[in-house]
Amino acid sequence: MAFSHRIAALAAVVAIPLGIAATSFALTDQPKSPEVPPRVELDSGSPTTTPTRPAPTPTPSDEVVSRPPVTDGPASDDDDDVSDDDRGEPGDDG
Repeated sequence: MAFSHRIAALAAVVAIPLGIAATSFALTDQPKSPEVPPRVELDSGSPTTTPTRPAPTPTPSDEVVSRPPVTDGPASDDDDDVSDDDRGEPGDDG
């Protein structure tokens, strides 16, 4: 008897979603095929002149930036500071 209840539950689990999908498919609108106009008319006006080359972008500067000073400490300062971690604690919005 328990076996038939399991089969009925399995059938319901499979049949109900399939029934919903079939109903949804049956109720959807069928998309229309795109219609191509029989004749295309182009604008008869003269074309506007556009520059063939875009305006040149400014070149990067050749300014040399000095390196930061070398220190004996660690490169990252995140290992021992508690106040600079981003935990979103109250009052830490600014």
